[in-house]
Amino acid sequence: MNHWLVKSEPFKYSWEKFNEDGRTFWDGVRNYQARNNLREMKEGDLVLFYHSNEGKNVVGVAKVVKESYQDPTTEDQNWVVVDLSPVEALKNPVSLAQIKAEPSLADISLIRQGRLSVMPLKAEEFDKILEMGS
Repeated sequence: MNHWLVKSEPFKYSWEKFNEDGRTFWDGVRNYQARNNLREMKEGDLVLFYHSNEGKNVVGVAKVVKESYQDPTTEDQNWVVVDLSPVEALKNPVSLAQIKAEPSLADISLIRQGRLSVMPLKAEEFDKILEMGS
């Protein structure tokens, strides 16, 4: 199993709306590196859901329920989506400041490539963020 982090601005698509929907396709990715990460996602992979811009917190865990396919919001064949479903909210959201302050998370893409919207995490990084949010 692989682990990931996806970012969404809460005013565009919040954790709360995601839970109401119960499932969504992760669209709007227009960065090649993020697109390649979507292509690597496999059914059953776990994903941290991060509120960007407002809040700047990891707020929950989702899972990949359908692997990459053509983004239905565009005719451009370069872009793909995956389907995600919510698993659980974190008891305590984990802020970007907390993540930056944790030495074991110094190399994650959230810090190194702040604009990347879909990024891989090592299992130990994923687990550390979960631990911080429990």
